[in-house]
Amino acid sequence: MSVPPIVAFTNVVKRYGDGPVVLDGVCFDAAPGDFISLIGPSGCGKSTILRLIAGLSPVTSGSLTIDGRTPEAAAAELAFVFQEPTLLPWLNVGHNVEVAQQLRGVPAPARAAARRRALELVRLTGRESAFPRQLSGGQKMRVSLARALTLEPKILLLDEPFGALDEMTREHLNEELLDIRQQQAWTTFFVTHSVAEAVFLSNRIFVMSANPGRIHREVQVDFPYPRTEATRRSRPYHDLVSEVSRLLRSVEST
Repeated sequence: MSVPPIVAFTNVVKRYGDGPVVLDGVCFDAAPGDFISLIGPSGCGKSTILRLIAGLSPVTSGSLTIDGRTPEAAAAELAFVFQEPTLLPWLNVGHNVEVAQQLRGVPAPARAAARRRALELVRLTGRESAFPRQLSGGQKMRVSLARALTLEPKILLLDEPFGALDEMTREHLNEELLDIRQQQAWTTFFVTHSVAEAVFLSNRIFVMSANPGRIHREVQVDFPYPRTEATRRSRPYHDLVSEVSRLLRSVEST
């Protein structure tokens, strides 16, 4: 028996108010455990797809289901990590990690246990008392990821979370993200402008075109997990980065 999709888009159209169509005829199914990267020119609707999945904005027409339900009904099973860490500067790391659970009314003992597990996963054990101003950019993003992980999501949405970091930090966090995924097994939607990052992380890449946003091409990434620095040095990896780059240039020139 085939596994039902955890996310299903069927002819989804999205526009904001009376504005132009942002997404037009978006169709895809995501299987449990997929790591899907969305890449394309600015304004093609990558972040809008994440917002629709999260139930932050309704589809204009078409159908979108999350595990067979509406996005609103499935909201408790999702977590969102944004480009900026969005940490509260007056709270220390431990309290920042607990915020999402606190808003959901999780009792303090359960919050503390989840905080400890999440900080261990992102390798920040011992930094609970530090404040955001005392952290590097990479550490702040780890805190943001830990906060999302306390919710034990089935679906993790990441909107350019490493875009503002230097290349070495970004690559290191890419590897850490995949290590955590091996333990947590969420379905992941990842927005990025980096072809190399998309190829390294994903098993599926959606190359999107703009005006209006559509999925121009899907690229399968068949490299086995876990992926390491050796993956980045391999010829198949470089060949696929070149192929996806060509596809991206073709949609940006139209």
